[in-house]
Amino acid sequence: MGKFINDFKEFAIKGNVIDMAVGVIIGGAFGKIVTSLVNDVIMPVISVVTGGINFKDLKFVLKPAELAADGVTEATTEVALSYGMFIQNIVDFLIIAFCIFCAIRMISKLKKKKEEAPAPAPTPSNEEKLLTEIRDLLKEKK
Repeated sequence: MGKFINDFKEFAIKGNVIDMAVGVIIGGAFGKIVTSLVNDVIMPVISVVTGGINFKDLKFVLKPAELAADGVTEATTEVALSYGMFIQNIVDFLIIAFCIFCAIRMISKLKKKKEEAPAPAPTPSNEEKLLTEIRDLLKEKK
């Protein structure tokens, strides 16, 4: 049991797990921002362009709601396929996927530039300079 706990501590303290946790938290927040962008900015513009269609309300009713005897309360609820919400979720997904694609592409380009950059020539130490001078002097004497 003690080895199991030590193995878990080692796993949890590693940087990869912490980086992954931060990524999940940031990803969740980013998802909320994109959802708000789609719901509050993009879909209203699409609604105006399409003549006032609200995608949230688009649905195919399989079974309409039935009212109770009093005519006000619902005896059974409506059963419907809300394909408008599905369309909004597809737009959400496409925007998130596009942003992730752009981020990964940018990171790949930065890594590629770093790999292609020539390493700077090392500067010789004082000892190396002195040895080079001694070598050059010995060559001159020959």
